[in-house]
Amino acid sequence: MATEAHDTGGATGYIVHHLTPLSSGEGFWTLHVDTLFFSVFLGAVFLFFFRKAAEQATADVPGPLQNFVEMIVEFVDTQVKDSFHGRNALIAPLALSIFAWVFLMNTMDLLPVDLLPDVGKAIGLEYLRVVPSTDLNATFGMSISVFFLIIFYSLKVKGPGHFAMEFLFHPFSHWALVPFNLLLNTVEYLAKPVSLGLRLFGNMYAGELIFILIALLPWWVQPALSFPWAVFHILIITLQAFIFMVLTIVYLSLAHENH
Repeated sequence: MATEAHDTGGATGYIVHHLTPLSSGEGFWTLHVDTLFFSVFLGAVFLFFFRKAAEQATADVPGPLQNFVEMIVEFVDTQVKDSFHGRNALIAPLALSIFAWVFLMNTMDLLPVDLLPDVGKAIGLEYLRVVPSTDLNATFGMSISVFFLIIFYSLKVKGPGHFAMEFLFHPFSHWALVPFNLLLNTVEYLAKPVSLGLRLFGNMYAGELIFILIALLPWWVQPALSFPWAVFHILIITLQAFIFMVLTIVYLSLAHENH
């Protein structure tokens, strides 16, 4: 329960404490250590289980792990075939990594809100924020990485000249409208990473905040609210990972097309 937090700062102090990351450094060079740790850890979990499934893969009766991994791979491969219209062997593995990694980061939201922070407190950590996707730095880090891939493949596939022509003369081909095209396309390109990062962050941050608010209620009320919200939140967790993956595929597909 949140009783101990109430004693140190009331409901507001409890909420602020749970939403404050474990930081190192100052200013621009501040690192959110807990976000980095859990992101890397969950990425390692993803790699471990998928590598294990690949090593144990058999043409005979597959085990539960192989069935599960094959189901996810087939699901992601279907989305790539439906949404990506170019030829690039990187897209399917990238989409799989994004979906699995974001899903695992989101799943941390289902842990009791006081569980890992209390463990961190016991070992001397003042703050511990366990859901990386509730950190704007993490979601924007992923979305900016996707943005760089969009620019890279736009230049690689279309060529610098064709990319510049498309940027300056689309959607209107008249010379007089080049400034308007430049403004429109700049906003369109910048909106992609902003929307990707903010959508994931906003949904997961709101979900985490609701869990924290439930934890502030009397203990006998919490099960009646936390369980239904957790069940509903499973849908949000999966949906947000799916949306991030699909939008990445669509954006990279557009980067491989010429107008």
